[in-house]
Amino acid sequence: MPKPLIAIVGRPNVGKSMLFNRIAGRRLSIVEDTPGVTRDRLYAPSDWNGRAFDLVDTGGIEPQGSGEILLFMREQARIAIDMADVIVLVCDITTGVTASDGEVASMLLRSGKPVVLAVNKCDGTGAENPDIFEFYALGLGDPVAVSAAHGHGTGDLLDECVKRFPPDRGGAEEDERISVAIIGKPNAGKSSLLNRILGETRVIVSETEGTTRDAVDAAFENGQGKYMFIDTAGLRRKSRVDDRIEKYSVLRARMAVERSEVCLIMIDASEGVTEQDTKVAGLAHEAGRASVIVVNKWDLVEKDGKTMDRMREEVRRDLSFMPYAPIVFISAKTGQRVDRLFELINYVADQASMRITTGALNGVLAAAQARQQPPTDKGRRLKIYYMTQTGIRPPTFVCFCNDAELFHFSYRRYLENQIRSVYGLEGAPVRMLIRQKGDK
Repeated sequence: MPKPLIAIVGRPNVGKSMLFNRIAGRRLSIVEDTPGVTRDRLYAPSDWNGRAFDLVDTGGIEPQGSGEILLFMREQARIAIDMADVIVLVCDITTGVTASDGEVASMLLRSGKPVVLAVNKCDGTGAENPDIFEFYALGLGDPVAVSAAHGHGTGDLLDECVKRFPPDRGGAEEDERISVAIIGKPNAGKSSLLNRILGETRVIVSETEGTTRDAVDAAFENGQGKYMFIDTAGLRRKSRVDDRIEKYSVLRARMAVERSEVCLIMIDASEGVTEQDTKVAGLAHEAGRASVIVVNKWDLVEKDGKTMDRMREEVRRDLSFMPYAPIVFISAKTGQRVDRLFELINYVADQASMRITTGALNGVLAAAQARQQPPTDKGRRLKIYYMTQTGIRPPTFVCFCNDAELFHFSYRRYLENQIRSVYGLEGAPVRMLIRQKGDK
């Protein structure tokens, strides 16, 4: 049985994202005193009194708003309302009931879903603020006074939500999903790819750079497996990160890489590999994440019989620090080869989780040393006693030797290549640690 879903809705700047973060227990949604910061739907798991549920944050609903972004935000909120089991309407006690609050409340009443009214910014303690009684005019029953900033009243709010959940029939288990971060520079097609995979307009797609600000999670399941896709804000050059919201977006993208198992590195085929692409790919490499290089917008490229080979060589040259990552050419717009991504995601996730026994590793080590002797310096030769694997995701190996200073980088790379030649480890960066005899 799927977990109940609580949707947090309301007009802009009433504290929805701060309440979302408070209930989720971590800073997932960007909080800034600027209307329109949250644009897409953001999901997070949570629980209350032993009852697990999912939470969704939405962009502010402006019933009379116009413009492309506002229309998309309104549509995202409507989708969340349709999917939710319980809806939390957030209002602001400092402004009182506004016309927009009334219109949103009417829309929620028409939906027929259970609605809990949360009046936010009741930051004081002691006697109840008499201004809260004004919110009975919305026709949604008893308002719950909360302070998202301080946490007051959130327990009462969740008690009211849980009362309205559908009956718990048990049997719900947390799915084992592969978490996949979609990363790249702005306008590389990250949101378009996610929408293509999901078969719905889940995230806003616009030619305007910086449309996606938060890292947006989306669960997906097909015949090839279960996945949690994380669409991220495009990572710009530092010189272009000129406001606080944009800096938060970059931070969220970095956090998305950290909590992912696999990274899809999006490259715009019409532009080729840029300096910013190398920096984005470097994030995944340094974080030790299994990666697939996704060359998008392949439908826009004029081709001859060798176009793909030339592009592959260009990618390998410019991203030379990650020769292990497979390359796939797709079009998120037309769907060309998008299905191939699931096979590659599963493959590189398995490769990054591979465990090799110490005996097998030392067999590879002995053969490698017989083929090419360890380096020497001033008559002193490097001796490698043995090697063992200490971790996965990324595969991490420790070499024990007589003198770490003799273990030249080139020989470390040689041993990595020997391991890869036997076991593959395609898509996964390899970490090799050196321990000198006598080290603790």
